[in-house]
Amino acid sequence: MMNIDGESGWDRFISTIAQEVGGAPIPSVTSIADEEGKEDNQNLPYRVLASTIISLRTKDAVTLDASMRLFKTAPDMKSLAALGEETIADLIYPAGFYRVKAGQLRKIAEMLKDKGVPADREKLLELPGVGRKTANLVLGLAFGIPAICVDIHVHRISNRLGLISTRTPEESEKALEQILPSRFWIGINTLLVAFGQQVCTPVSPWCSRCPFAEKCPRIDVGRSR
Repeated sequence: MMNIDGESGWDRFISTIAQEVGGAPIPSVTSIADEEGKEDNQNLPYRVLASTIISLRTKDAVTLDASMRLFKTAPDMKSLAALGEETIADLIYPAGFYRVKAGQLRKIAEMLKDKGVPADREKLLELPGVGRKTANLVLGLAFGIPAICVDIHVHRISNRLGLISTRTPEESEKALEQILPSRFWIGINTLLVAFGQQVCTPVSPWCSRCPFAEKCPRIDVGRSR
């Protein structure tokens, strides 16, 4: 197990990863949240929610383009609710499962057009197509509420480093909440996604250039570079 000692230890850990991935592209949904938040805080929750749904099983570049097309036609929840499902599908194509997502977005818009996106995990989980990963990303990026978005990168790397020992992303979320200071909850996903794409890759990770190589137990790593 890799031991991180107290607040100062986590500061060093997070800082080390941030330095390692400093030039990495920002994930599409984080980029949208950063840019939209500067211009339109009122519709930020809608845009984070919609772009996160579009992003599932979709490459970042496709997500960004599809989201921008959608927001140009439907800048807010009410205008999205006024669109037909086919129109939404055309706007977000070629996102993965774009027809399914179009149906989910259309239903969400109808449900929320008068009351807006809820800043509550349980209410978010009631929406079509919204799981814990999406709900937590919306809470963090749209509302600034500390929540850990655990995708495959966060789950894999946290276990590979021996920070936690879990079987599922949901178990990883709960385990990380016990050890990670809450001030890092919102940003940890962005950092570990970049780290997982550049260094701690799923297959044959770059252990030779990893800043944690000496301490990492390399759990479930068969081959490395």
